[in-house]
Amino acid sequence: MPARKKPNPPVEPIEAIVPSVEPALPPLIPESPILPIPPDPYIPPQSMAPGDERTWGMLAHLSTLLNLVTGFGGPIAALIIYLVYKDRSRFVAYHAMQAMVFQLIWWFGGGVLIGLMWAIVGALSAIIIGIVLIPVAAVITPLLVLMPIGALIYGIIGAVQTNQGQDFKYWLVGDWVRGTLTGV
Repeated sequence: MPARKKPNPPVEPIEAIVPSVEPALPPLIPESPILPIPPDPYIPPQSMAPGDERTWGMLAHLSTLLNLVTGFGGPIAALIIYLVYKDRSRFVAYHAMQAMVFQLIWWFGGGVLIGLMWAIVGALSAIIIGIVLIPVAAVITPLLVLMPIGALIYGIIGAVQTNQGQDFKYWLVGDWVRGTLTGV
């Protein structure tokens, strides 16, 4: 007699064998109103440590060294230092703004003066006066080239004094910047 096949046992659904891997979501409560989040009260920024203030003030003055490499990076670096730290430290803000204005005047002012001088000499060289002025321009140009070098040395002096905690101010520029920042 042939062997009789046994019927297969009933198959359980897969959910009964493998537990669900989805996390259970919290129930929604429709009766709870959604309230807006109140704005955070203004918390003034933390003040800086005196050592950090002196360091960032020094770096603002030393940003003049970037002008040697880039030709224009010094005032940009001083401006960035000013914008980042103006709310955290009046000391850093004052020195960064002062360094930026001083560099703009001396580095770019010196370059503009040299360019104008040679443009005038070039224009006047079409007539006899220009030929006479060429030696004068050759003597004055090295003096005008010393303007950025003097500004570089003055910036390093400012950096050293600022790092020592002294209140350094550039000649003519320092008083104007202080009056601008304090609103006097």
